[in-house]
Amino acid sequence: MLRQLTVKDHQQVMKFLNQDPSLNLFIIGDIEGFGYETSFQSLWGEFTNSILKAILLKFYDSYIITAQDEAYDADAFASLLTSTDSIIKLSGKANIVAKLEDKLGGRLASKNVQFFAECTNSVKMKTNTLPIKQATTADVDRIMDLRYGISEFKQSKNSRDMLYKAIATNTGRSFYLENNFGEIVCSASTTAETSDSAMIVAVCTHKDYRGKGYATGLLSEMINILLQEKQSVCLFYDNPDAGRIYTKIGFNEIGLWAMHR
Repeated sequence: MLRQLTVKDHQQVMKFLNQDPSLNLFIIGDIEGFGYETSFQSLWGEFTNSILKAILLKFYDSYIITAQDEAYDADAFASLLTSTDSIIKLSGKANIVAKLEDKLGGRLASKNVQFFAECTNSVKMKTNTLPIKQATTADVDRIMDLRYGISEFKQSKNSRDMLYKAIATNTGRSFYLENNFGEIVCSASTTAETSDSAMIVAVCTHKDYRGKGYATGLLSEMINILLQEKQSVCLFYDNPDAGRIYTKIGFNEIGLWAMHR
């Protein structure tokens, strides 16, 4: 049986998600941050004999699916997802998403598979970077200007609102480096922060400032700040060069994540 989840399900939902807390970080963080009943977030669960088997989160116009294994009711979730007229933006563990891909076909946005990596130890690296600064809501437009200027970054119509909301509600943080003219030249953000972990996203450096160790330095300091409060820090990557940097910093690959964006 598939039904919408409410706060009454919270204890069972968290028990289910905490079986794999790192790979379920987005859903845990969004529940902790925004709950079960908002205008931009809702959740559905599949139950068999009152036992929770799978969860689907809708956050704005994107979805995340999670399940213990591939033996979940993909037909029921596919029916729910196809009730919308728009192209479906779906993400989750690659093996879980794969079963829905067979049902949704051309309704899905373009696919990208990335490595999911985790760091649990503080970083001891000497870097010659500019001083790291933590962003406030006043810095949102400057950070977005940097992202918009980088061709690899594909921002959605909700990107600015999501960044602003994360900083304003303390569900995510952003850090940046400025050049001598006060321009942001490198930044990175967290999302889905929970009491135990955080996801690093949107690591970017202006093309004129690459190769100077700015991103490595920013991430190193950022990780140490986060690990003073949390047990782990996670991120995605699909670029081999970025992967080598993350491995050098101390990240270990723990799975594959599929994204239809």
